[in-house]
Amino acid sequence: MLNVGRATQTLRQVLKTYEISHDNLATTMGISRVKVDRWFYGIDPTAEEIAAMTRAIKQISPDAAIAFVQQYLGTILEDEEDQE
Repeated sequence: MLNVGRATQTLRQVLKTYEISHDNLATTMGISRVKVDRWFYGIDPTAEEIAAMTRAIKQISPDAAIAFVQQYLGTILEDEEDQE
């Protein structure tokens, strides 16, 4: 089984919760659905791709974009606090 990263987990959750299809995200980003599928199934996006993804999600659903950022970055902050 693939070791799924934080970005992939967050993307899965947000797309499911806000009912955003892979096709919709890909079209909004101007990329192929295959690229979105790779992120969804375990290939973590780069920092630049995460920024572009966030902008596209915001165009589709501002609430989903807020949730994506909070879940993705909030988890990072929680992890750092646990290590201190």
